[in-house]
Amino acid sequence: MPELPEVETVRRGLAAHLIGQVVTGVVVRQARLRWPVPDSLALQLPGQTIRQVERRAKYLLLGTAAGTAIVHLGMTGRLCWVAADTPLRKHDHIDLLLDGGQCLRFNDSRRFGAWLWTTEPPEQHPLLRALGPEPFDAAFSGAYLHRCAQGRTAAVKTFIMDHHIVVGVGNIYANEALFAAGIDPLRPAGRLTEIEWERLAGAIRTVLTDAIRQGGTTLRDFVGSRGEPGYFQQRLCVYDRYRDPCPRCGEPIQRCRIGQRASYYCPRCQR
Repeated sequence: MPELPEVETVRRGLAAHLIGQVVTGVVVRQARLRWPVPDSLALQLPGQTIRQVERRAKYLLLGTAAGTAIVHLGMTGRLCWVAADTPLRKHDHIDLLLDGGQCLRFNDSRRFGAWLWTTEPPEQHPLLRALGPEPFDAAFSGAYLHRCAQGRTAAVKTFIMDHHIVVGVGNIYANEALFAAGIDPLRPAGRLTEIEWERLAGAIRTVLTDAIRQGGTTLRDFVGSRGEPGYFQQRLCVYDRYRDPCPRCGEPIQRCRIGQRASYYCPRCQR
């Protein structure tokens, strides 16, 4: 599933093409996605100019004067910038037609993605209003995490993947950030000191920033808006490297399951 760096990479690619474009039509071939595509999307979006292409957590927000299209890629969703007359492929479910003869085409083989429409401020939408801060917001810090973690017995890896605590720290980047911070992913969140939380908050920002610079991590289905892969997988230190030598100490990377997710760590470097 695309995580924050992959979605941010797509957002940046689309912003260069979409901002200032007028939507001439919306073609919905398959409305049964994760949530039904509302009729209001095709009724209200045509004629509108795309003013912003923003991101909140893993949601893309296409802003206009009339409202905002909320897009989620799900597990296999792809947004591709193509000519409007490009032949359809299997699973091409939605076209956003634009006045320059181009098209933003949504393809999703598993149909876990979403296209929604809201006329309210997007941050008030039920899917967005309970989300925690972005990792790059001023509100996100070690002190904030330390406060939230008081009395919590959940593993620290599970804690930082809770989108009510902080958004965008998916499985890949949680593994990498905990390794960078030297913290055992199984430790109870409430047992970490504020200094350790500061170290981990910094590691989360650094890992995500590096991943965005590399265009994300291509493991299965993710490609950017023009079909290019992400290259951060070449920089992974622990994720999916079971029994490989730790890049710091040479100890074999270990694997366990935390919250039904595969977790990778160095038993020597992470305490």
